[in-house]
Amino acid sequence: MSIAIRLNLAMTASELTRTTPLPPSPAWMACHFSPYSTGLTNLPTRLPPETLLILNDRTPIHGHEPERVCRELQGVLQRFQSPGLLVDFQNPPCPESQALASYLAAHLGLPLALPPEYWQEGAAVFLPPVPTDVPLEAYLQKWASREIWLEAALEGQNITLTREGAASSPNRRRDFDHIHEDKALHCHYSIQELPEALVFHTWRTPEDLTQLLQEAEALDVHTAVGLYQELGSPPSP
Repeated sequence: MSIAIRLNLAMTASELTRTTPLPPSPAWMACHFSPYSTGLTNLPTRLPPETLLILNDRTPIHGHEPERVCRELQGVLQRFQSPGLLVDFQNPPCPESQALASYLAAHLGLPLALPPEYWQEGAAVFLPPVPTDVPLEAYLQKWASREIWLEAALEGQNITLTREGAASSPNRRRDFDHIHEDKALHCHYSIQELPEALVFHTWRTPEDLTQLLQEAEALDVHTAVGLYQELGSPPSP
């Protein structure tokens, strides 16, 4: 089996320059808000074909002009015939960031994806990785009538069950004994028994991610974005 869904792998400028061969669909990580002007910095001066452009808020937005930011992004997207722009904001929304998202949705004129808390008509929604304890179809249901871009990742969860309920935290480990597989949730897990709790350690292998993306494609998701540093290359069976 193969993946027809487009998986863009986010790469730094150094990775894009030094990696041979490049993955089929790289992504530029990333344009930033300039600390010295009302526009952007780290805009690429050249890009390989089919490279997605990413704008993040590692430098928080402050006094930046939506019109100028949009114009600078349009210039790069058109010059390199990029398949689109991913706005990957991690900071809590503020009036300035919300205003920029609205302006881009109305004026960019090219494919655009926004995080759920910034979503606007005219844009796709960029969803965080699918939790390992939620079926994919249920996770996508809220946005089923919209274009969805999906973040692809291998990280799982530590799900702790006690008399009081359940709590979860990120899990990056793989070195467990007695490993099980859940094909419906596309993940692997191990169960740890504690005196007052059960802990389910979950994660995804590259093969799990392949199967998840195949299901996502069947549910009309056509674009996914992951980190080159994590995935290395598009997952395959």
